[in-house]
Amino acid sequence: MDDVEKALGAVGFQLRALRRNRGSTLAELSATTGISVSTLSRLESGSRRPTLEQLLPLAKAHGVTLDELVAAPPTGDPRLHLRPISCHGGMTVLPLTRRPGGVQAYKFVLSAAARSKDPSPQSHEGYEWLYVLNGRLRLVLGEHDLVLTPGEVAEFDTHVPHWFGAADTESVEFLSLFGKQGERAHIRASPRKSDRS
Repeated sequence: MDDVEKALGAVGFQLRALRRNRGSTLAELSATTGISVSTLSRLESGSRRPTLEQLLPLAKAHGVTLDELVAAPPTGDPRLHLRPISCHGGMTVLPLTRRPGGVQAYKFVLSAAARSKDPSPQSHEGYEWLYVLNGRLRLVLGEHDLVLTPGEVAEFDTHVPHWFGAADTESVEFLSLFGKQGERAHIRASPRKSDRS
């Protein structure tokens, strides 16, 4: 499979991730793009290959370039040109990976507007790993209602209903690794010499 086929094969997951990150429904995206809900569903599931006539309005609706939408093959320049995606409710998402498939990395910045006393947990396919950089992150996961502080990590199956937001009036920043097929993120570290004694 060449680079173009790989990129086209990953468009569905990218489309779904962009739509979910923006908090929009297939019906809302259909109204914005003029593409039917059934076609959008088939594009997101990967059962239909997108045409240029479909990709252009989708890129515009999601606020990304066509290259970003299809994860165009690299040109040899190792620099990433990151473009933040502003989402509903005071959330900004910065995609950190551009390769199709596998585990995807994102940086999230949640303003105090992303704070809610009445969260609405959602579930979807995948597995997620979160690392808090700054601020306090409120994570509602199933029956748990947790507050994570800088340096704390959470790892969970996204089939479990979950929601996250700012825990207080300060913004919060965190990293997220997400795998669509439930790939788990493993960190291996050897103990320091002083820990072995």
